[in-house]
Amino acid sequence: MSVYVITGVSKGIGFEFVRQISEDPKNLVVGIVRDKDTTEAKVATELSGRSNIHIVHGDLTSYASLKQAAANTANIVGERGVDYLIANGAFMSKFDAFDSIGVLGEKAEELEAVASKMFQTNVVGNIHLFNLFIPLIMKGKVKKVIALSSGHADLDLINQLDIEQSTLYSATKAAMNVIVAKFSAQYKKDGVLFFGVSPGVVDVGHFDNVTPEQTQGLGEVMGRFAAYAPHFKGPTPVDEAIRTVRSLVEKASIENGYGGAFVSHLGNKQWL
Repeated sequence: MSVYVITGVSKGIGFEFVRQISEDPKNLVVGIVRDKDTTEAKVATELSGRSNIHIVHGDLTSYASLKQAAANTANIVGERGVDYLIANGAFMSKFDAFDSIGVLGEKAEELEAVASKMFQTNVVGNIHLFNLFIPLIMKGKVKKVIALSSGHADLDLINQLDIEQSTLYSATKAAMNVIVAKFSAQYKKDGVLFFGVSPGVVDVGHFDNVTPEQTQGLGEVMGRFAAYAPHFKGPTPVDEAIRTVRSLVEKASIENGYGGAFVSHLGNKQWL
């Protein structure tokens, strides 16, 4: 039996982690979300009868709520600690998803507001998350901390394909990759594996309800992705993507070089 803590489980990638991992009744899954009631209702409807799922309130923009989430999790898991901490929760915005940084600069106030919220959520929030949960990780048997990142944070990919979109999101994910490496530098000697992984382009509805102008920007990116990886046919179904990531998480270790690393779902720097 393993104990998993996963942030951002209300939908998409996070919920799929919960769905797959909780299929084994021996696993204990704690999902951390902002909207506890709605997520509990979703679990009751779609994953009925799975008593190994616990939903806990926690907000990556609030240190106090994360501290309480850690305390609540400790009460649930007891002396078993936490084997896997999966930092999936993040803030994404359509503000920067489709336009170049020059266009974003024309909306200075919105740029500052979105950038501030993204950095607070995607970077500072995860610093607090890791610091607050490390005592529980140290009690666990597996001792793995996985941060969901993005190939958009890879400088070589940006420069190779001249990707102009997702500027702020990419920057926060790149910053988070550094944070993960710093935690690895501190805790590797204690046997804790910290590493970041990009799940690839996953079909979780991010591209629904886009404007014609946004569709054009999205088409440009997808065209460059296809040139980079001719086998790429579009977003991967979420269940398939998470099975691939979980397989990588199971085999990754400090001994085989994953400590502090930032890799794709394939375990290397091939992002698609």
